Amino acid sequence: MNFNSTRGNTPPTSIDQALVAGLAPDGGLYVPERIPTPAVQPGATLADTAHAVLAPYFADSSLRESLAAICEHAYSFPPPLREMTGEGDHLLELFHGPTAAFKDYAARFLAESLSRLRPQDAPPTTILVATSGDTGAAVAAAFHRRPGFEVVILYPEGRVSPRQAHGLECWGANVRTYRVAGSFDDCQRLAKQALSDEALRQSMSLSSANSISLGRLLPQVGYYAHAALEFFARNGQPLNFIVPTGNLGNACAAFLARRMGLPIGELVLASNANDVLPRYFAGDDYAPQATRATLANAMDVGAPSNFERLRYWHDDDAQLRSALKAFAVDDATIAATIGEAPRRHGIVPCPHTATGLHVLEQLRAQGDRRPWAVVATAHPAKFETIVEPLVGDAVEPPPALAETLSWPAFAESLAVDYGALRERLLKR
Repeated sequence: MNFNSTRGNTPPTSIDQALVAGLAPDGGLYVPERIPTPAVQPGATLADTAHAVLAPYFADSSLRESLAAICEHAYSFPPPLREMTGEGDHLLELFHGPTAAFKDYAARFLAESLSRLRPQDAPPTTILVATSGDTGAAVAAAFHRRPGFEVVILYPEGRVSPRQAHGLECWGANVRTYRVAGSFDDCQRLAKQALSDEALRQSMSLSSANSISLGRLLPQVGYYAHAALEFFARNGQPLNFIVPTGNLGNACAAFLARRMGLPIGELVLASNANDVLPRYFAGDDYAPQATRATLANAMDVGAPSNFERLRYWHDDDAQLRSALKAFAVDDATIAATIGEAPRRHGIVPCPHTATGLHVLEQLRAQGDRRPWAVVATAHPAKFETIVEPLVGDAVEPPPALAETLSWPAFAESLAVDYGALRERLLKR
């Protein structure tokens, strides 16, 4: 199977080349030339399910024989589908990895894949990643001290939680972190500019681990497949998902899983006050906007990159709008939802998960009785300064997160200036 650019100005590319490049030469995002229907069965482990789902994409890859081992590494911690208070209400917990966020699955898959694709005598590869809070830590953890790799993290200064900031800055060794004096969209723009700079790429080996990377998108299909198959086997009906979303990578993976024929029903996107997607799905033109800072900071995205993939997979706006729904949730509602969640749902959510919970509550109030799963994207302990005052209790960090919180942290400041970033990349 080959992979095409969403912009159509790049020749068909192998998956190995697409993984290494990150972004297509024409600035587009890689997508598979066709969407296969995998041979999957309920009852398998998460790693085995992911292997079955991913195998068609890797049929022509040099990684084909090692794909099972890569999946065993990447999917080594569970994504429990937990029943909440309320009939048919579930929580898909994706935060049990080393940095307590759903990004851990795909980051570990990508790191293991790129390590196997890299020739032993090749120069170091720099993984450039823009982050709105959680991606950078997951990528740093996945590549930390891996021979032949350096990681450069760009994050918007003052726009992530204190624990998120620490998780971006605490790695050292082959990881460098820059606090950018701007928004996530500024960070993403700088990263895309570097990845599209042919002269720079002639001087150094450069790749991406953002959700623009095919190596981030495809692995996220695995946990949706596993949850949907297990639910269908037990209940005989498809599971519907509410996906908190910012840059649309996780939501694209859920959409792709459904297109692959897995038993997934309706998909609904939950956004914060950055309401580009809710406006579009309500009928407005797609119009990126300046990012607004919110309590659900990892979703503070005003120009979601993966929208380009969704548009590629649909003939027109009407067809795309019929495939998904999206709703915006403001900060006051996020806070109220967090405060009520222990009583109403039997859980303590992070602010991002709270957007999904509120959408679920709206659906139930409208009489929707179908089974729904809210995707829990991060552990609430990463946002203790927000969550603890609202629920009135301490939220203990999981062991892996607690360990990194004890490490020293360091980052450098960076202006929203591509020339300054380019100079630092070349001075590695």
